[in-house]
Amino acid sequence: MEGITEVEGWAEELESVFALVAGRFGRADLRWRMRDYVRGLLAPVGRKNGWQLAEYAGHRDPAGLQHLLNGARWDADAVRDDLREYVGERLGPGGVLIIDDTGFIKKGTTSAGVSRQYTGTSGKIDNCQIGVFAAYATDSGRALVDRELYLPKSWTKDRERCREAKIPDERTFATKGELARAMVRRCIAAGLPAAWVTADEAYGQDWSFRRLLEQLDIGYVLAVPKSQQIKSLAGIWRIDQLIEEAPGDAWQTLFCGVGAKGPRVYDWATAARLPANFIFDPDPPTHHRWVMARRSLSDPSELAYYLAYAPVGVEIAELARIAGSRWAVEECFQAAKNQCGLDEYEVRRYVGWYRHITMAMLAHAFLAVLAAQALDTARGAAETTPAALSLSPWQRSGACWTLSCPTPDPTRTHDSTH
Repeated sequence: MEGITEVEGWAEELESVFALVAGRFGRADLRWRMRDYVRGLLAPVGRKNGWQLAEYAGHRDPAGLQHLLNGARWDADAVRDDLREYVGERLGPGGVLIIDDTGFIKKGTTSAGVSRQYTGTSGKIDNCQIGVFAAYATDSGRALVDRELYLPKSWTKDRERCREAKIPDERTFATKGELARAMVRRCIAAGLPAAWVTADEAYGQDWSFRRLLEQLDIGYVLAVPKSQQIKSLAGIWRIDQLIEEAPGDAWQTLFCGVGAKGPRVYDWATAARLPANFIFDPDPPTHHRWVMARRSLSDPSELAYYLAYAPVGVEIAELARIAGSRWAVEECFQAAKNQCGLDEYEVRRYVGWYRHITMAMLAHAFLAVLAAQALDTARGAAETTPAALSLSPWQRSGACWTLSCPTPDPTRTHDSTH
């Protein structure tokens, strides 16, 4: 009986998802095809391409589903908006917006945006499409909420090639960072209740990305490369040089989330607070900027570096937790590809890519909501006080560390490599 009740609950939730987006499909036949397509993406189908999805749905051939992706009149961005609202409501407020990209390995040269480019999916330069995604994660679950197809310059400079792939004339070249900024603006403007943003170093090293988040009053913990410059009235350092100077007791072991192999525990250089920026920050400041580093317990030479922007009074353990939450987007990619056919499409046109990806995200969001578990998390606040002036930039400030404004050492030179 419990199993039957459980299945009925799943069916009810899926019907609520279909009802949520039904208004985006103006004709009844399109609504039924949409339902068949999403059900097929959720089903134990060997490969979720047009023929196998059509066979699962009981169609004679894939023509109807192919029309849904390539020729029918409906707006995938409007469905994305409904999906984002659904995720925000069901997973709850105060979560983390995570930016990352993933590759879709492809053959040939006609699929929109396909090019030989590096992708972490294969760990090498490959013939692929790259999608930039935003995921939303809370203690209850995580799901993808936005997406953009990256178009290399080899595509945007060839307008005839773009027209053949049905890429709109107004779509010009945009870096992955620019696509990320556009998605962040959309999510925040739409009311997604995110309190934080995190991303890997490809996005974290972009000053424009960090500045946008500060202007939106959103906290962040962003990975940066070891060559990242830290500039302030306190001095100029490469972040790896700064961390090398950290006193031994500036490191502490912190839990930063649960991974596939259990709890993730690392040594963290207790965040060093940077002085306020008098150009951008109010007086008194509402947020502080921090420098952080993570060190592997098993291999101390394995370090990762971070810049953070956090409300005054945040606990260091909370910053470590936000940094650790970035892995949620990798879990989203894995689940959406393995369970919902995110990467198993056969469409070549620009519009078809967005439509398939959006419906795969919708299917994955449904699974994420089903799997969501409410866990209470206690968060405290830690007040900090300014440190005394010293020749060392690392100074204790209450329970954490801060970067002071030392007297410059005229014998020392700083690497200006960015």
